Amino acid sequence: MLGHDLQRVLSPAVTVPLSSSELNVTDTEAVRSTFREIKPQTVIHAAAVTDVDACELHPEIAYNVNSLGSRNVARAAEEVGAAIVYISTDYVFDGLQNEPYIEFDSPHPLNVYGKSKLAGENFVRELCRKHYIIRTSWLFGKDGKNFVRTIHRLGKEREEIRVVADQFGSPTYTYHLAQKIEEVIGTDRFGIYHITNSESCSWYQFANAVLRHQQSQARLVPIETADYPVPAPRPKNSVLRNFVLQLEGMSLLPTWQEALNDFFAET
Repeated sequence: MLGHDLQRVLSPAVTVPLSSSELNVTDTEAVRSTFREIKPQTVIHAAAVTDVDACELHPEIAYNVNSLGSRNVARAAEEVGAAIVYISTDYVFDGLQNEPYIEFDSPHPLNVYGKSKLAGENFVRELCRKHYIIRTSWLFGKDGKNFVRTIHRLGKEREEIRVVADQFGSPTYTYHLAQKIEEVIGTDRFGIYHITNSESCSWYQFANAVLRHQQSQARLVPIETADYPVPAPRPKNSVLRNFVLQLEGMSLLPTWQEALNDFFAET
């Protein structure tokens, strides 16, 4: 999803997109030899296992890809003198604080997915001097499985949809995220960034906005997290404040409502 939008945004003349079938990040020597051959200036590392519940059930896969895979990419980038952009997640936080998280708050993940991504962050910071760590959240886009597409489908298939109303975050359109990534990597302002669409909502509010767009007659029912048991615990509040963008004088992304309008205008 994000990879396709990065391809849309970045110049094809200077971009070498690699799918997981073309480069397995868990293969140390394959990563190193590929980087030596391509000699990239900047590596955007978006490869990850992002199914949160699957990570909880199969932690060996999560840590192999999200943690050790990131180690391999970071080390290979350093060897060729490249900067690395590591795509991370709001789930590195436990969601216990009441206000949005800034880049200087201490991570404390609740689930294996968040722990494996935080370990990946640490490898990137330790092994590659020129790094951008970009935490984002609740991604939706034209390609791939995502919440917006799921709710849109259910709005056609079901009379009633039950959605969690006590988890809050910032929905983020991958096309807007890709545009901001392009802007950030045009600088030498390395470090951690939170990049999401502006404002926040619950999953229930997000679903309601999707159903209004499609004028669905499905009835939306708010439920609590406890009513929908899943293998991996989720943070109640994973809203990310884009604080470093503000400090650096860079513009913030549009609101998530505007992002949803742009998404539907394209699909």
